Amino acid sequence: MSKLLASVNSLAEAQLVLAIGVDIIDLKQPEQGALGALELPSVRDIVRAVSGKCPVSATVGDLPMQPELVFNAVQAMSETGVDYIKIGFFPGGDWPATIAQLREVTTQGQALIAVLFADTQPDIAIIARLKTAGFVGVMLDTQDKKHGSLTQIMSKTALTAFVAAAKQYNLLCGLAGSLRVDDIAELLPLNADYLGFRGALCEQQQRTASLNPAAIQAIKHALHQPLSAV
Repeated sequence: MSKLLASVNSLAEAQLVLAIGVDIIDLKQPEQGALGALELPSVRDIVRAVSGKCPVSATVGDLPMQPELVFNAVQAMSETGVDYIKIGFFPGGDWPATIAQLREVTTQGQALIAVLFADTQPDIAIIARLKTAGFVGVMLDTQDKKHGSLTQIMSKTALTAFVAAAKQYNLLCGLAGSLRVDDIAELLPLNADYLGFRGALCEQQQRTASLNPAAIQAIKHALHQPLSAV
């Protein structure tokens, strides 16, 4: 059964989703891009408040794939105590060198998750290299939120292949990207480890708006329905 990852941008939002009982709290700032990062002091405050009651992940921002730049951002984020650090693999730059340099972080025990963007037609062959470098997970998201949800951008065949590749290498597997409650029925049979939401959890379905507790409950309920019922 896929778990619920809820993206939040503040301590108040983290406390709200924790009280509702989401499976993973994901820290990012939607106003700063697809994977906009929260300020490090805010991340520390949230990690301290959650106090191990729920896994916490955090993004390092919409950074170009420059090895030293990404490495330094990951190192800084690792000092906040988050359980997982998410790194967006944006088009261009030096992916192989960035992955190689991040191996230094994984050998220190930090859990890294690579985020590939469905609307940039990523080559899932990169998953094998991520595994070798010590990443613990990989997920699909969308870079441009104006083009619809993940299920509109990528075919079910391609999504199935992505999940299968992640599981082949025993990596955590996540699916996200402007997902709505109506996407859940299509995605649950793929058996990804988690489905990530932001906009669908907010007022008026706007990712930069405030969270809507009723919407969060609706997503949580849909995820916990038997496959035959969705």
